[in-house]
Amino acid sequence: MTDIEMLQLDIWKGDWGLPSVNIECLQVLAYAKFSGVPLKTNLTNNPFKTPNGRLPLLRAGMNTLDTVKDILPFFRAKHNSGYILTDKQYADVMAYDALLKEKLYPALQYIWWIDKKNLDELVKPWYCKVLPFPLNFYYPGKYERQAQSLIQSLYPMEDNINVIENKVYSEAQKCLTLLSIKLGDREFFYGQQPSIIDAIIYSYLAPLLKAPLPNPVLQNHLKACTSLVKYVSRISQRYFENEYQEYEKHQAEEKAAKLKQDPDNEFPNKKRNQFLAAFIATLTMTAYALSTGIVEKSEKWKRADIS
Repeated sequence: MTDIEMLQLDIWKGDWGLPSVNIECLQVLAYAKFSGVPLKTNLTNNPFKTPNGRLPLLRAGMNTLDTVKDILPFFRAKHNSGYILTDKQYADVMAYDALLKEKLYPALQYIWWIDKKNLDELVKPWYCKVLPFPLNFYYPGKYERQAQSLIQSLYPMEDNINVIENKVYSEAQKCLTLLSIKLGDREFFYGQQPSIIDAIIYSYLAPLLKAPLPNPVLQNHLKACTSLVKYVSRISQRYFENEYQEYEKHQAEEKAAKLKQDPDNEFPNKKRNQFLAAFIATLTMTAYALSTGIVEKSEKWKRADIS
């Protein structure tokens, strides 16, 4: 058995149709899929058990690697994907990787760990569910502090959180728009076949697009970039088909169950809208009757009958 056949990857689990919700784990998984690297993945959800307290962790025989910058070159050395980037394309990869880390990563950290609505309603409950006790109390707090430290380092002179949020989102929106323009109508960033740049970009976009964020400001901007939405869906369907289909099936079953319990859910606020429509129709008819004198004539006829 060769080294490449013995590879095991410990990762954060997936959700929402993704094989992992973690950027680094998703990047390694995507590149392995694109390159045809055989991997046995372990959904450990426990960085505490790793040598340096982080995921993903690649186990290759007696060796372990736990950073993307070490794992991806290891894959390239062990397995030739058949798609060779030119020097210019490699320069582009480095440039876009830097752009994403500078412009989009802070926004994702803000959305995930600083935005209170997202943090309280989605992120903390998710980590508390997947992490073992008592680590489900430790790691969310640790990641929250790391995100706060990052944002403070970027805006050391700004105390107004609303101003910081606007700046972070503005830079991220520009980045997303640039990516959308760069992609255009191509399937992948370098044509018909995905490469390392697609693994990098997908790992940032997919969690932002697919997570059910209670505060979806930046997510809405991404959804408006239709080429990027199709791009994420294309990669998910082709390379992570099982996760994608299982999630879609689950969503359809949930929707069907809700409709079965209350058919009016098919049309939100149906009963209220029916009442309002009837009320408005009554008002309209009354106004018409008054304007044409029907009510006045009716009253005269009643008085005539009485007399």
